[in-house]
Amino acid sequence: MKKLRVAIIGQGRSGRNIHGAFYLSDANSLFEVACVVDADEHRRALAANDFPRAEILSDYRELLGRKDVDLVVNASYSEMHYPISKELLEHGFNVLCEKPFGRNREECETLMRIAKEKGCVLAVFHNTQEAPFYLHALETIRSGKLGEIKQISIFYNGFARRWDWQTLQKKLAGSVYNTGPHPIAMALGFLDFDDQTRVAFSKLDLALTSGDAEDYAKIILSAPGRPVIDLEISSIDAYNDFNLKIQGTRGTFKSTPGAYTMKYIVDGENPERPVQETFIHDDNWRPIYCWEPLNAHEEQGNYTGNAFDVGTKAIYESVYRAITEGAPLPVTCEMAAQVIDVIDTVHAQNPLPVKY
Repeated sequence: MKKLRVAIIGQGRSGRNIHGAFYLSDANSLFEVACVVDADEHRRALAANDFPRAEILSDYRELLGRKDVDLVVNASYSEMHYPISKELLEHGFNVLCEKPFGRNREECETLMRIAKEKGCVLAVFHNTQEAPFYLHALETIRSGKLGEIKQISIFYNGFARRWDWQTLQKKLAGSVYNTGPHPIAMALGFLDFDDQTRVAFSKLDLALTSGDAEDYAKIILSAPGRPVIDLEISSIDAYNDFNLKIQGTRGTFKSTPGAYTMKYIVDGENPERPVQETFIHDDNWRPIYCWEPLNAHEEQGNYTGNAFDVGTKAIYESVYRAITEGAPLPVTCEMAAQVIDVIDTVHAQNPLPVKY
């Protein structure tokens, strides 16, 4: 298969450690790095060592007007995602934009409109939507094994402090813009990206961060006839032993990105007990608590791969097919725009003082 020529803008943690690492891995057979762009001379030196056959540039504008690049990966600073993607699309480039897609719905809509007008492929790097643990959770819900789903809890928590640019509001940073696209996209996926989804409650706060952007977030999403989604992103949770918990009328599922456990009942194995209006007692008429052990089944298993290997490969393969075959993207820009809708709403509900 023909390899597509790629330019990477940015050699930070995402541009180098995620995208660059993918291109250098055995998982990549569809792309070759033609150009790497970074304003920092030290990062350019690293890129030259990583990609000795690539052209190393200091400014993304040096790409404009070129016809020998099939895809540009925009892994610049978060506040630069929109203006750089916009300029690239206006010059006819296919673009894979890192998250966040934009600051608000208006920016997302503008990028999607330009991409359509220019006939360009525009994709957003939401690799968690292709992660094995998330896809398995969706499959489990749809199987009906857990019954009717009442609540889904998503935790992206840790116990750590940051003091880099990802703590500054002026850099479009903080936990919700930075980490948030992963769990929020999952949450919306569990709600089938229902356009009636609303932010029922939200709270943003600062705990350990050295900056002025939030490092604690609680978000509750709801939609008519859908389960409640309880989403948490916290830097002060020292006991975070799972990421996902699904509660249904027949059982519970919980998982990390690496493993899952599920306990559920099967119809017919626990005959319904008639309601007893008087007190419950033992054989000697002593009062007892109304409780019985349920006949339940348990399952557990491990996942092979995660968002950063399996998920990244899946995103890139879909982008390749979109460019070469015109195939639809499974993770669409509209999905990414709905994520930004939630993020924008949460920030509007919780304005924080700007200090930097």
